[in-house]
Amino acid sequence: MNKILSNPCVYISVHPENPQKRLLEQVVKVLNKGGVIAYPTESGYALGCLLDSKKGVDIIRFIRKLDDKHDLTLMCRDLSNLSEYAKVGNTQFRYLKSHLPGPYTFILPASREVPKRLQSPKRKTIGLRVTPNIVTNELLAFFDKPLMSASLILPGEEHPMTDAWSIQETLGHILDAVLDGGYSGFEPTTVIDFTEDEPVLVRQGQGEFLN
Repeated sequence: MNKILSNPCVYISVHPENPQKRLLEQVVKVLNKGGVIAYPTESGYALGCLLDSKKGVDIIRFIRKLDDKHDLTLMCRDLSNLSEYAKVGNTQFRYLKSHLPGPYTFILPASREVPKRLQSPKRKTIGLRVTPNIVTNELLAFFDKPLMSASLILPGEEHPMTDAWSIQETLGHILDAVLDGGYSGFEPTTVIDFTEDEPVLVRQGQGEFLN
């Protein structure tokens, strides 16, 4: 699969607690051109692109070997625009608010604002995350919409990649940028299906599940 951009993968290292704005702006430029990046979260690194980047979504699915039945995830800075992308009631909202930001991925009914290519076609659902990672939140502050995202778990592996240099060496031929925000946790998120009134555990990960 050809890369979206003709330039080689850009490697950008920022301070994990006080990321330099001028360096983050380089990543913003890559994303605005339709590029795909690797970026840090509290649960390993993740892949991301803008919501309207169809090629970006295709590349993420290609890297992860995901079919269209797999829910992709919206990485949000907070829950302020949750209702734009997911249909949630008061019970769901209170539960999400008490768990986020944190190492959780919630599967929720998708709203009409979410492009169909990002939804699970039969269930019409979407994943949602809010990370406490400072670097990623500073990056998200440049946009008024979340990033389309997927954990950077390579096919056949159980845990996400955690080292930015290894990501550059392994995926630099297909990614457009690697944002090095330092070490991230290696245990994946806990996945919770909240498409009905009660939360259902899909995958136990780093986050504690209390029903």
